[in-house]
Amino acid sequence: MSGKVIKTLFLDIGGVLLTNGWGHESREKAVKHFKLDGDEINERHHLTFDTYEEGKLTLHEYLQRVVFYEKRKFSENDFTKFILKQSIDYPDVINFFKETKKKYNLKIIAVSNEGREINDYRVKKFKLTELFDAFVSSSYVHLRKPDIDIFHMAGDISQTPPKHSLYIDDRLMFVQIAKTLGMHGIHYRGLDEFKTQLKKFKFDSE
Repeated sequence: MSGKVIKTLFLDIGGVLLTNGWGHESREKAVKHFKLDGDEINERHHLTFDTYEEGKLTLHEYLQRVVFYEKRKFSENDFTKFILKQSIDYPDVINFFKETKKKYNLKIIAVSNEGREINDYRVKKFKLTELFDAFVSSSYVHLRKPDIDIFHMAGDISQTPPKHSLYIDDRLMFVQIAKTLGMHGIHYRGLDEFKTQLKKFKFDSE
């Protein structure tokens, strides 16, 4: 069991601790609320969102390309506020990870795809610095999942060997990529199932 002794958790944020920051469900709500052309908005979003998440565009520049390429009856500030309000936390999940971190003296590193302004808002709003030791966010490091380099970078920052690392994400493909690097992985599909999966692992303090 020595290979399963976990010292660091690498944890996704959207879909685990919080709702997604600006996913398709939120965009559908925005399309209805602001009476937009959904096909046009989604096409423009998919063409440019990766660039925003990699920190190569500001939120203002992203919105200019995706929404405000023509005159609107609402302001960019109104739209930005709408985006930020889509973030909702899962308090039971956040508290569980805080308790687990304290109980086993773990490091917890965020590995997430998120644009800077949305990421900054979520970190501050939900006090995520109380949980995470570092944020390997796509907009900070200019890499985004599934680029394998972001996984390498997270491992380097944590200074934890892969065999003592556990990667957790609601996207199965990202878990599978982490496993190719020698990390352990759990595909997150809800807190109850996660607690059961976590019992397969040992921790230093046990």
